[in-house]
Amino acid sequence: MEEKKFSWRHGTIRTFFNSFYSIYSIFWRKNNFAYRKAAFLKLKTSNLKLQTTAGFTLIEIITAIGVLTILATVILAAVNPIEQFRKAQDAKRKSDLAQVQRVLEAYYQDFGRYPAHTTTGLNTYTINTGLGEDVNAIKWGTSWKPYMDIVPVDPSSSKFYVYFSDSSNGYQSYRIYASLDRGTKDPDACDGATGCPNAPGGCGLEDEFYCNFGLTSPNVSP
Repeated sequence: MEEKKFSWRHGTIRTFFNSFYSIYSIFWRKNNFAYRKAAFLKLKTSNLKLQTTAGFTLIEIITAIGVLTILATVILAAVNPIEQFRKAQDAKRKSDLAQVQRVLEAYYQDFGRYPAHTTTGLNTYTINTGLGEDVNAIKWGTSWKPYMDIVPVDPSSSKFYVYFSDSSNGYQSYRIYASLDRGTKDPDACDGATGCPNAPGGCGLEDEFYCNFGLTSPNVSP
């Protein structure tokens, strides 16, 4: 009796697990088939998209290049980098001369007159604090303490600033000049294509250089 009972129990447990495995196998196979079906449909759809989006034709490429060229031309014409560079250079020249102008007024407060000018040295018409003594000439781009650490110099190597002081009135007036790249296109430039009317004779050494912008003491004009 004991042996038959053990066999019945053993057979019952094995039958239970076999049934569970069969159900699991059926379920897994079903889901595995569904997964394979979904993957196949996805792959088929991707192939269709690749076939419908082949490369550009030669005409389309040429058209795209033409459109991009037109856009680049319009943008460059609107920005005009050369003109922007000239504006930046001229803005620095105006700022430099305004700085020198403030220093000249400080010098006047100390001595009751403006510095003289000299036509010798590194550039023509530089500042001369010795009233004609060339040894005291303040050249552009050098130190002038205690008033300025460095006297500014034109950003272009082919141009320079000009300082002129009138000795006929006891150095009670001055003029400082620059040559703007934009010339009379700049609203602050002197009138006329030949530059500022009161500029000294050495203010136009070359065709591309002439004094077309100036700052002065209150009692004179450029």
